Amino acid sequence: MRRRTRRSVTARSRINWAGRKRRQERRAIPKRSRAALPSIYRAGEGKLADAAYQAGLLAGGKADAEEGEGEGDVLLYESPLQRAFSDWCAAHVKKRPDIRTMIRLSKSYTGGYAKASGRKDTRIPLPLARTAAAVVCASNEQDTLGKVLQQLERLPFQEVIVVLNGCRDQSYTAARNHRIASILHVPGRLGHDVGRSMGAAMTSADIVLFTDGDVVISAEELAPFIYKVDEGIDAALNDLNPYLPPYMHQDEVTRCKSFLNRNLQPVIMCRTKGKWREADRLVGFCLLLHRDVLHRIGYLDEGYRIGNYEDDDWIIRLRLTGRKLFIAGDSFIHHFGSVSMKQLGQQFESVHHHNESYYTNKWDNPYAWVTNMKEGALARFPGLRSGHDFYPSHVLVRDQSGLVYFLLNGRKYALSGGAGQVGTEAVLLSRLDIRQIPDGEYSLTSEQIREMLDSAAMDESLSAGEAGAGQLVEGPGGRVYQWSRGTLRPFASLHTLERWHMALRKRSVWPLERLNSVPEGDLIIAPPHLDNPVL
Repeated sequence: MRRRTRRSVTARSRINWAGRKRRQERRAIPKRSRAALPSIYRAGEGKLADAAYQAGLLAGGKADAEEGEGEGDVLLYESPLQRAFSDWCAAHVKKRPDIRTMIRLSKSYTGGYAKASGRKDTRIPLPLARTAAAVVCASNEQDTLGKVLQQLERLPFQEVIVVLNGCRDQSYTAARNHRIASILHVPGRLGHDVGRSMGAAMTSADIVLFTDGDVVISAEELAPFIYKVDEGIDAALNDLNPYLPPYMHQDEVTRCKSFLNRNLQPVIMCRTKGKWREADRLVGFCLLLHRDVLHRIGYLDEGYRIGNYEDDDWIIRLRLTGRKLFIAGDSFIHHFGSVSMKQLGQQFESVHHHNESYYTNKWDNPYAWVTNMKEGALARFPGLRSGHDFYPSHVLVRDQSGLVYFLLNGRKYALSGGAGQVGTEAVLLSRLDIRQIPDGEYSLTSEQIREMLDSAAMDESLSAGEAGAGQLVEGPGGRVYQWSRGTLRPFASLHTLERWHMALRKRSVWPLERLNSVPEGDLIIAPPHLDNPVL
């Protein structure tokens, strides 16, 4: 790789500024040349890039002598190049630079490494504190899937899960040609939400990147996502708004999303050094998040068919917990909108109508709930929430294996003797969600649970402004709440009551004055619908 040095830049400047004094020529850089220069040559960073190149030469020569020709068969994550560059950064880069500077350092180091080893190398090692994995969903993407995986191989991913979602072409063969790929084949086309959930369940990495197999994204454009989330950002998505066609030329799905993005004014004017902006709502096919966030929020809701609205749903759930979203403004990824959805043909209208209805029935007014949480419960009781904090109390839940628990005030209690005598149906949750719920100190019998449920169904309150534990309360407008430790927790919708099998439970009707005398607690939302028996 040819290095751009101070000497070559100055020489070019002398040609462009001919006729001026020699001293001025050495100092001055014409505006066009200055704009073309990478920022790494500012504030002495050019010396660090030179040092990275020289260090790469030494490391490459040493690795070539020790490893021979085996370097090319090793994934970047476990390669000598990744280890050597991470060690060099720890020793010589005192302050974590922005991603563009880091990429230039990485390429300088790799350039020296490649020259010493005598092999071409375009990989981009990054000094990450956490492990990273990618989940690629593909549906008949044989022409582009291999190119997508080629770019992912250039980054330090621990693994790449390829979910072949109802493929009928040669996508499997394209994926098998790449050593980094672990392949999960789903015979039927289940949609983006199921594929991503299954892929996330297969990896143990701290950071998970979700992308599609129909769009080839360069490693240089993906690196900012990994780098920023490694710093501590909860979730990062791509921003396509500046690159969309005029409103009148957009397809229906893109038009609806553009309308919401513009009218809800999602972007908060808070620009970071790396052009990252906090946002209230983002929709994109490429997003990156911490595994810890996935554990705390849960999987995508599989009640949505194939695609659309499932990402909106997951983002609402994330924002309710008090976490933040960011636009990766320094990364541009072009997405040919609705390519997969257009393959549905005449089925598109029915799928879109189902998803729209499911979303509306589930959330009622989702952005109002986010605002209420931010200004209400999160303000009164600060702290990040988890997905299970939005589950009700006094309900039975079960996992796919049939294990049943009783949820009581944010904890799960194992049942001794089975749930057959309780008289209420258990709600199916993923194993991931159930593991996140803290365990109770003891187990409960079906008689004890039945007694608590009967007590929660009492009409009479204990005293003014108070109710029995777990009691349902209905206000004048029909909104239903659950009494929980001195607060009234609202149900997001009638759908939420039905999903928790609580729609037929007895309710105590309160006047508005009494409702207003009690602080509002955390929202109660519907659990994600599960079709996948693996989760």
